Amino acid sequence: MTALAESPAGLFAGHEVPLGLYLGGEWTHPGKTFEVLNPSTGQVLAEVADGGPDHALAALEHAVAAQDAWRHWSPRRRATLFHRAHALLLERADAFADVMVLESGKPRAEAAGEFALSAGFFLWYAEQIAHLHGTFAPGSPGGYRVVTTHQPVGPSFLVTPWNFPLLMVARKGGAALAAGCTAVVKSAKETPLTAALFVKTLHDAGFPPGVVNLVHTSDSAAVSDVVLADPRLRKISFTGSTGVGSLLLAKAAKHIVNSSMELGGDGPFVVLDDADVDLAVREAIACKFRNAGQACVAANRIILHRAIAAEFTEKFVAATKELKVGDGFDDGVDVGPIITPVQLERVQSLVDTFTAAGAEVLAGGRRVESVGNFYEPTVLRLSDADPALCNQELFAPVAALFTVDSVREALAFANDTSYGLASYLFTKDLSRAFAISERLDFGMVGINRGIMADPAAAFGGVKESGLGREGGHDGIYEFLEPKYLAVTVNEEEVGE
Repeated sequence: MTALAESPAGLFAGHEVPLGLYLGGEWTHPGKTFEVLNPSTGQVLAEVADGGPDHALAALEHAVAAQDAWRHWSPRRRATLFHRAHALLLERADAFADVMVLESGKPRAEAAGEFALSAGFFLWYAEQIAHLHGTFAPGSPGGYRVVTTHQPVGPSFLVTPWNFPLLMVARKGGAALAAGCTAVVKSAKETPLTAALFVKTLHDAGFPPGVVNLVHTSDSAAVSDVVLADPRLRKISFTGSTGVGSLLLAKAAKHIVNSSMELGGDGPFVVLDDADVDLAVREAIACKFRNAGQACVAANRIILHRAIAAEFTEKFVAATKELKVGDGFDDGVDVGPIITPVQLERVQSLVDTFTAAGAEVLAGGRRVESVGNFYEPTVLRLSDADPALCNQELFAPVAALFTVDSVREALAFANDTSYGLASYLFTKDLSRAFAISERLDFGMVGINRGIMADPAAAFGGVKESGLGREGGHDGIYEFLEPKYLAVTVNEEEVGE
């Protein structure tokens, strides 16, 4: 492995962030770097340590070495450490929000909201550590007892995306560490600074060396390949595209590695004939354009009952045109940039494909002529539900409107996708809401709301949207394995 040198740090909006790798409780630097760009300006924001397969294996080595001691920490001791880290997170709220704006481009208010939710997840896991329970029951034929407990899966590989750089590392890392697993975190190359600030906070709180390790890299495939090829790894948790998730699952199969996958989405946003249209418009704006549409749970297909389609469209288009695009630090900005120039080209190609197929542009449809990767919030109206266009994740500030004539048609169109992450339903009839929600083939349904993430809720999808859940009790048990103990009990020893 390349010799590691003392790791430098950088100042970003006045906040100090390490630029190196975090291995075995120390910040180190391999000497090689890659550039991190500010998507709002296109300028180089930082040069971050570029780790390779050898560094990833070193991180795993440290995680393996620390696993046995960490898993045997008492629940109260581990919870106390979590609460100390949570307090430090709160003290650094501004640092996290500012750094997220710089490297992801999201508006400052959204970054602050992501921080609050992330801290909430971390606190949730802190509170669950001392409340992980098993079961006790008599054996079926008698003579023994069935005791079921849980134990940590073991060293875990946490692969995080760029679109929610703090939420994903806090949600995955919080669950893994709370369960008693050690972790190797691989940051997204577009947003490594937020992950570094999070890991630095855990270090400052006193997490033991090797319990959490951080690798930045410009070659994600090489790093993932070598970690998944090592039989000492027992868990992978990945958030990203379905295509990459499928490849990782194939590699995890060699050693039957426990896998959690939060993958792509094709979220239908269904507005029925009896819906509160004003509410549906407000929630659709938030659900579609948050993070410039770069969210797996974003509204992907807005499906309107013909009875309300004209009213919804008029109000939604007007609200979209009011959205302000710009640098996340500017006052009143609602929509930030697309993460990279390559992604910006993809968005323009996507819009061109839709319009060539007959889509009507009701708002936007063009790049913003300025520095940075900005694209106008766009509304397209489509008359034909062409599967080639509909069954794909937009991941862009582009809303696609469709009109249907019945509830049955809306439900059939909503389910006509290989994905199954988030879906949304707007109706004033509670009975109708339950009946339809139970028939939506998605892991989550937002009823009369467009934002669903909550620390107490099980977040995840079905079909090609993934495996497992993050958040709630389910989230922490994703990092625990049930263990059955059969205990012989001699009833005769009780005596007279």
